[in-house]
Amino acid sequence: MKTATAILALLLAVLQYRLWFGDGGAMERRQLGRHVADLQQQLRQSRERNQALEAEVQDLKHDLSAIEERARRDLGMIKKGETYVMMVEQP
Repeated sequence: MKTATAILALLLAVLQYRLWFGDGGAMERRQLGRHVADLQQQLRQSRERNQALEAEVQDLKHDLSAIEERARRDLGMIKKGETYVMMVEQP
């Protein structure tokens, strides 16, 4: 009887070890859950960025003032009759 109990206890210990630390065990499942949460956060950020870029593209396609603003900011363009002034700060 004691031998059977010892064998069953040993079998239970081996199965518990595999459950918690083996392939596909609870520890691996927890790590995968964290990884999935990180990927979902990255996906949300990418979707928000894509929406912002899509809105900017639509503005540039349909709104001349958006094109003018972009040209002034990025390319330093000025209109006829305007004077370009650059302020330089002393270090």
